[in-house]
Amino acid sequence: MKAIMAVTGLCLIGFLLMHMFGNTKLLLPDNGAEFNEYSHYLRRFLYPIVPPMWFLWAFRVFLLVCIALHMWSAAKLTGRKSRNVGGARYANKKTMESSFAARTMIWSGVILLLGLIMHLLHYTAQVLRPGYAPGVTDLTPYDRVLAGFGVWWVVLAYVIFMVAVCLHIYHGCASAFITLGANVSAGSRKLLKSLSGIIAALLFIGFLVPPVMILSGVIG
Repeated sequence: MKAIMAVTGLCLIGFLLMHMFGNTKLLLPDNGAEFNEYSHYLRRFLYPIVPPMWFLWAFRVFLLVCIALHMWSAAKLTGRKSRNVGGARYANKKTMESSFAARTMIWSGVILLLGLIMHLLHYTAQVLRPGYAPGVTDLTPYDRVLAGFGVWWVVLAYVIFMVAVCLHIYHGCASAFITLGANVSAGSRKLLKSLSGIIAALLFIGFLVPPVMILSGVIG
C-alpha cells in the first residue's frame, strides 16, 4: 500500500508540473491565442491515430485511477497507523512526521480533493460560472480563466487550495521517494527534503502568478 501511495502520488505531481507549464501560456502577450491553441491541441492529441478527445479522456481516467488508489492507500495506512499494527507508518520517519506538513496531510488532502472538484466544475465543465456575463454559458479556455480569476474570492479560494496542495507535496514527495528506497543515507534524506521544498515552491509560484496578474489587471 505504501508503494501504491508513493507511485500514484508521484504521477499526480508529474501531472501538476505539466499543468503548471501549460498555464504559463497565459502570460504570453497574444490575448490567449497560444493558450487556446494548447487547450485545443490536448483535445486532438494523437489524432488521426485515435479520434479526437480519446487520448484526453484516457488520460483523465488514468488520473482518476491514481487519485482513487492514492486515497484508498491513505485510508488504509491511516487505519493501520491508528491501530498501531506493528508500529507501521508511512515512510516510517519520525523526523518527517513531526513537521506541520506531515501532521496535516489528511486535512490538506481533503482540501485538495474539494478544490479539485470545484476546479473541474468551474474550468472544465463550466457548471460554476463566476465572472461570466449574464446569459453566457460557454467561453474559450482563455476567457473562462480571465472571467474566473477576475473575481477576488475565486483567487482567494485558489490560494487556499494551492497552500494545501503544496503542503501535501512538501511532505508527500520526499516520503514517496523514501518509501521507494531512495533514502540510503542522512544526506540523501536532506536532498529529498530540499527537492520536495523546491517542487512545492515552484508549483505554488507557478500556479499563482497568472491568477494574481489577472486579478490585478496586468493580464486581460
